[in-house]
Amino acid sequence: MAVQQRLPVRLAAATAVVSLAAGLWTLWDHGLLSGPEAMQGSARGTSLVVVAVAVPLLLASVAAARRGAAVALVFWGGATLYLVYNAVLLLFLTPFNSAFLLYVAMLGTGLWSAGALLATPQVWDLGGTVVREAPVRGVAAYVWVVAGLNALLWLANVVPALDDAAPTPMLDGTGVTTNAIYVQDLAVWLPLMVVAAGWLSRREARGAVVVLAGLVLWVVEAVSIAVDQAFGAAADPSSTVVSTDLVVPFLVLAVVGLVPVWVLLRRVATAGSRPGTASFPGTTTTRRSLHRAS
Repeated sequence: MAVQQRLPVRLAAATAVVSLAAGLWTLWDHGLLSGPEAMQGSARGTSLVVVAVAVPLLLASVAAARRGAAVALVFWGGATLYLVYNAVLLLFLTPFNSAFLLYVAMLGTGLWSAGALLATPQVWDLGGTVVREAPVRGVAAYVWVVAGLNALLWLANVVPALDDAAPTPMLDGTGVTTNAIYVQDLAVWLPLMVVAAGWLSRREARGAVVVLAGLVLWVVEAVSIAVDQAFGAAADPSSTVVSTDLVVPFLVLAVVGLVPVWVLLRRVATAGSRPGTASFPGTTTTRRSLHRAS
């Protein structure tokens, strides 16, 4: 089940190189960023996680997948999605700066890398194995609960601000005119995870593929939030948009988030991929075919 295709590997390597360069520049050049001190600190905290967690996870996962470790594909996908997510934040939650084109390259290579990975048959083989072997309904319910609570939290901030005179106090201390976190989560990531959890509950391979990558994204992002809150509060202890009170809760959430990943993957290493279990984008692994395959 080793991934040997050149395109996804090369795009992953390009994503890693560009993201590492963007992260190091943002982290170490204190003259690069402008805007509120808290937001500058937050961006540097995010960059530290890019450099120290996401890029190493991506490279290690690619190497393991090339050696035939199927579960590494999950972490490859999750690390890539994390880099895409935070490239958007670097582009739209930090004022325009000299690293702009590098942030654009980070977003572009990440998106193309995710697409190339999805096109590999090994990913769909893994998805088919997961939905055949793993208990999926509990994980689907977990995803729905987390996505629903996340959406309600964002809407509780956004809806009351809709009648505010511009600029809305909701954005006080951020230095931006809109919040790219709300945009991404409400328009893309939360709906995608809700739909993918539905696929997973029906034992469709595409549900396992998307949910697993999304769960890894959530885990790394929880670590990232903990770090960016710590950096932001250190940069401006008086800021109301960052708080060290969030560090421990988000580290706990990161640990908790590993549990559904383990639930879905714990039987894969021993089960392997059996003939006839591969699914492709848009197809369904039905219960009847699952029974035949087993």
